[in-house]
Amino acid sequence: MSQRRKGKVVVAMSGGVDSSVAAALLLREGYEVMGVFMRLGTPPGVESADTCDPRGHRGCCSVRDADDARKVAGLLGIPFYVANFQEDFGRVIDYFVSEYNAGRTPNPCVRCNDWLKFGKLSSYAKAVGADYVASGHYARIGIDQATGKRVLRRGIDVRKDQSYVLFGIAAEHLQHTLFPIGELEKPQVRAIAEELNLPTFNKPDSQEICFVPDGDYAALVRRRSPETVRPGEFVDPTGRPLGKHPGYQNFTIGQRKGLRIALGARTYVTDIDPATNQVTLGTKSDLMRRTLIADQVNITHPSVVPDTDIRCQVKVRYNQQPQPATMRITDGKLHVTFDEPISAITPGQAAVAYDGDNLLCGGWIQKVM
Repeated sequence: MSQRRKGKVVVAMSGGVDSSVAAALLLREGYEVMGVFMRLGTPPGVESADTCDPRGHRGCCSVRDADDARKVAGLLGIPFYVANFQEDFGRVIDYFVSEYNAGRTPNPCVRCNDWLKFGKLSSYAKAVGADYVASGHYARIGIDQATGKRVLRRGIDVRKDQSYVLFGIAAEHLQHTLFPIGELEKPQVRAIAEELNLPTFNKPDSQEICFVPDGDYAALVRRRSPETVRPGEFVDPTGRPLGKHPGYQNFTIGQRKGLRIALGARTYVTDIDPATNQVTLGTKSDLMRRTLIADQVNITHPSVVPDTDIRCQVKVRYNQQPQPATMRITDGKLHVTFDEPISAITPGQAAVAYDGDNLLCGGWIQKVM
């Protein structure tokens, strides 16, 4: 491995294969690399059941993950530190609970990236004199030819592309961000890890939200705010009662399984109204919408001009391919109209706009029409 030539970089090492290889590639390219594991742990006032899986099977912040990250750093010969962000992580859990209580479906991974990995960690990197922050995300940094500024691009591996969950990175932070594995596909990353004898080469990817390892989101909401979860009514699109539900926090737009109600046909959650504690059930066609409005808009590409119609492609969930649409940012709101109706556009999720591989902007879905 060569000596420092390109600057000092703090690598967010989660203990997985992707961040392990990211650190190794940066070291090979001549950066001075420093590994940092973000200790999220148990925020004040949160039961241990609400935090990372101690077995380390599904989350991204367990004791086992920290040990794996430390081993990789040792093999690479780079300094390794643990940054205690557990108090800040409580903000992510609070957001998660409040969104479910508001009848929306949160995306805590995006918030964790915005607030911690490319928020608190960026401040940490600046404090230790680092020039960059890097992670093992499948995304790329490109250069806008018109302005010379760094922009966010989709990863080469379209199946693993994670640019969607990075839309909230502030433009100024993008200028100091590196994604070393964005030009690679997952099998190539694992092959590099095996070639370097890194112990994470065959480690499974994390699957669930780390502070809800059992996937029971409603149970977490009940523990954190028991007074908000009350039985209510299922209704049809006309408001006709169909049966009882245990609390609207148990459901998300588009959900079909776990409704525990038989109506003789495939039935989906089409609306959630916290004010009336009603969950509307309907058909697949009732989920189709063409227009959305999102707020808290973050512009990552200099070509985006407010009050201008822009042809683009938009994603409304992580595992969806971008769909053709027209967008316009007016008064800080992102207005999107799809060429064709889209199923289950969900308030609380992110709407992220692209021009080809370039990520233009994104915002949090507030209203669907």
